[in-house]
Amino acid sequence: MTLTVIILTKNEALHIARAIGSIKTIADQILVVDSGSTDETVAIARGLGATVLAHHWVNYATQLNWAIEHVPEGTEWIMRLDADEVVQPDLANEIAGSLPKVSPDTDGIFISRRMSFMQRPIRWGGLFPIRVLRIFRKGRGRCEMRWMDEHIIVEGATADFRGELIDDNLNSLTWWTQKHNSYASREVIDILNQEHRFMPHETIGTLSGATEAGVKRWLKEQVYARLPGGIRAFIYFFYRYIVRLGFLDGVQGTAFHVLQGFWYRYLVDMKLYEVRTAMQRDKLDVVAAIGKVLEIDLTPEGVSSRRVKRDTVL
Repeated sequence: MTLTVIILTKNEALHIARAIGSIKTIADQILVVDSGSTDETVAIARGLGATVLAHHWVNYATQLNWAIEHVPEGTEWIMRLDADEVVQPDLANEIAGSLPKVSPDTDGIFISRRMSFMQRPIRWGGLFPIRVLRIFRKGRGRCEMRWMDEHIIVEGATADFRGELIDDNLNSLTWWTQKHNSYASREVIDILNQEHRFMPHETIGTLSGATEAGVKRWLKEQVYARLPGGIRAFIYFFYRYIVRLGFLDGVQGTAFHVLQGFWYRYLVDMKLYEVRTAMQRDKLDVVAAIGKVLEIDLTPEGVSSRRVKRDTVL
């Protein structure tokens, strides 16, 4: 059994050593794919034994699929790990002990993911732990092509590990809000693509198979998307904060539920309103309106200009 762990980075000097340290004993290879870091990310990763490749950023799905294509020869299993995530010791032990025993017809493995916000674990609100497919056989898994909330897709059977990884970002709240501002723009692209199909549309959203992520995506696309814009953000926040007792997460948890459960969802709706207004007012097609309002160029020329000309080992 050989395991390659993929970590995508850009300016992750604050987190990369912690992430690598959490999988150092179980990973045969650590592949870091960097998209232009200007801090010490590359030097730290290389110093800890990782192979570092450079590739220009288009979106997360494109970057991850590129990384999957460039894992070392001989890799049997691939694990996706974000730079600000930490594999807990119970999961590391489970991977080491159980992965070699997984049935040959199993293509992917689900694990549990939790989150800390401002260094406080989020325990209420009905969000965590969430089951995510993060380990998969080479050649049998890939990332669904979306601009936001991407998941790994496998065709065959899956198994479940009990261990957990923790998403624990140490950056400031200013960084977090700036990041989620860009996330909101990316989510608007997915929503409009679902409506207008100007790009290939992929989704794990389904009630068949009853995976947790698939059911949540189905509810988001088939139920939440049909609610009135703006109002649905408040409904979702009320459900999380009041019905699912999010207020029990304390000061940091309240900040998380307000910002991620209401502010972010409302921001998505208002950006969506902006793009639709530009389409009607200025007689623009959806791609042109996205370019004008969100400043994201989805034309073939724009996408091509962000792609790297050749692979680079740093």
